[in-house]
Amino acid sequence: MDRDFLIDLFADFGPVTIRKMFSGFGISADGTNFALALRAGLYLRADEQTIPQFEAEGSTPFQYQTRAKTVTVNSYWQLPARLFDDSEELADWARAALAAAQRAALRKRPKARKAAKKAKAVAKAVKKSVRKNKLQPRKRS
Repeated sequence: MDRDFLIDLFADFGPVTIRKMFSGFGISADGTNFALALRAGLYLRADEQTIPQFEAEGSTPFQYQTRAKTVTVNSYWQLPARLFDDSEELADWARAALAAAQRAALRKRPKARKAAKKAKAVAKAVKKSVRKNKLQPRKRS
């Protein structure tokens, strides 16, 4: 799959950004990655709300092989082959994949906020400690 093919494929969905990624492309809309086009096929972002649709179509999650094992990535599922010929329904699936990616991003945000809050607290404590040490007279030996 090349860049032009992917742009045409998602035409009914709307404008997409295609970026080189791994052995293929990452496909995003509004700054959110929702699909992967790899040698093994086209995979859409999925979550607990959309996985049943993929299962009903007989699709499988993305997998790759390491030296030691096969890794299954349950957050990306293979696009059903019939959708390559039905651009309107593919657009519906792409919208659902984008929504799944956006839900996943919302779930990740609190962790980032918590980490930023913790870093800010640590910086404040360090600053306080530095001030305290500057105010105390130095002991001479």
